[in-house]
Amino acid sequence: MTSAQTAERTDAFLAPIGGEWWRTAVIYQIYPRSFADASGDGIGDLPGITAHLDDLQQLGIDAIWLSPFQRSPQKDAGYDVSDYCDVDPLFGTLADFDSMLAAAHDRGIRVIVDLVPNHSSDQHEWFRQALASAPGSRERARYMFRDGNGAHGELPPNNWESVFGGPAWTRVIEADGRPGQWYLHLFDSSQPDFDWSNEEVREEFRRILRFWLDRGVDGFRVDVAHGLIKAEGLPDYIPDPEAGSMGGEEENVPYWGQDAVHEVYRDWRKILEAYDGDRALAAEAWLPTAERTAQWVRSDEMHQAFNFPYLQTEWNAADLREVIDVSLRAFPGVGAPSTWVLSNHDVVRHASRLALTAENPQGHGIGPDSPGQPIPEVGLARARAATTLMLALPGSAYLYQGEELGLPEVIDIPGDARQDPTWFRTHGERYGRDGCRVPIPWNADAPAYGFNATGASWLPQPAEWAALARDRQVGVEGSTLELYRTLLAERRARGLGAGSLEWVDGYPDEVVAFRNGNVTVVANTGSTAVSVPDGIVIAASGPLVDGRLPADTTVWVAGD
Repeated sequence: MTSAQTAERTDAFLAPIGGEWWRTAVIYQIYPRSFADASGDGIGDLPGITAHLDDLQQLGIDAIWLSPFQRSPQKDAGYDVSDYCDVDPLFGTLADFDSMLAAAHDRGIRVIVDLVPNHSSDQHEWFRQALASAPGSRERARYMFRDGNGAHGELPPNNWESVFGGPAWTRVIEADGRPGQWYLHLFDSSQPDFDWSNEEVREEFRRILRFWLDRGVDGFRVDVAHGLIKAEGLPDYIPDPEAGSMGGEEENVPYWGQDAVHEVYRDWRKILEAYDGDRALAAEAWLPTAERTAQWVRSDEMHQAFNFPYLQTEWNAADLREVIDVSLRAFPGVGAPSTWVLSNHDVVRHASRLALTAENPQGHGIGPDSPGQPIPEVGLARARAATTLMLALPGSAYLYQGEELGLPEVIDIPGDARQDPTWFRTHGERYGRDGCRVPIPWNADAPAYGFNATGASWLPQPAEWAALARDRQVGVEGSTLELYRTLLAERRARGLGAGSLEWVDGYPDEVVAFRNGNVTVVANTGSTAVSVPDGIVIAASGPLVDGRLPADTTVWVAGD
């Protein structure tokens, strides 16, 4: 961004209106199988979450979002759902869920559950019925079954590729034993896509929403919210090989971002509004720009959408200023809060990602042979600085479990231990997402670092995580955990989530500087130390050097 463009930026943004909790909430994502394991079988569970709610309350978050815990054969770690209204025995029971929900509410923590409407498991009763039924039947009409191309239907209906690699179509064997129709699966072959032009599908998800709302959940994170509707005629499409696998960098993808999907969420919004307690919908919608993403959070649709353009922004001041500018116009422009996020269960952890020196498309992951390996010290410094910047921005923020400990991506996972479908469907060409899903460390000297009492772990934990365990950081000045606790406490006390942003000039191009209320935030993405404004330093991602802000460091300074 040139200096002239910088001068043209609007200097201030209005604070979001209204008092709804989701406008300013800090929401902590729990990946249940990797958070805490009460049963000792090596897979995290709902009682494990309940056991650590006090730790989350002490961290200072407002809500938790649970990745899928519903009944599933676990071919894609729960994103292949076989029963949307039950808990998978791996994670416990419905009674365990109700206990966890009540315990969270007792601590003032809201609970958001993951909903996966684009596809089900191939073990879902509906899909079993579809396979047992004839082409053209009511049962098949719930999914995307199509006749194949070629003289004998031997070719798939179009050339679409799965997000996980390989073709997006699988051919079935009909009841007479002959090859028959094909079904669409934008993800793994065990995840057939629903046909959302079918009213029966829409009514079934209304039932599912009400089932969880009746139990008292505070909202839903909607998986692949930009999917569901496919372009008429299912035209051929070849994605950009350099673009993210979920379509975040491409326009006019026939299976992402179709206009008719908004009808679905307008319908869902009405359902949520019939319930007391200000329930919320959050969209996972990978779209090219914040302006496009904002279409998912218009006043009669969803309440929040993940700001993936922000997540994908590199540690570069000009790029950060631009994406913040755009976000604070686009989302409030439709009456919604902007959201901010740096890590989740699908991307390389930002303590490693921000130090990569090679391209890493979303979903590909990194492993021991990946180019541009991160330097751990640089990655952690930038991660702490990036989070310190993010948590000062007005709107709502998302944290991913373990980032408050400074956890990096786990790179050296042996091939025979990997479990992400991406690894298998690409024959090891893409490492996938296992590196950000390794069970997190609680106690340095306990089995599995306190993940459980047995030492079992569904993915191997690295030895260097002992030093990052929660018990090694709690109460330790300068630790990443205490930094997060400070940031969240000051953010809440000073109302930064409901504040407004005003850019501060006078700094080099490599610096991001702004005011939110009486707090001035300065983030140095360059290599040369810069001055710190007058006032009281209330938080800093790293130590100041002779009163100046060094590289890869962010500071909060309170004025009068």
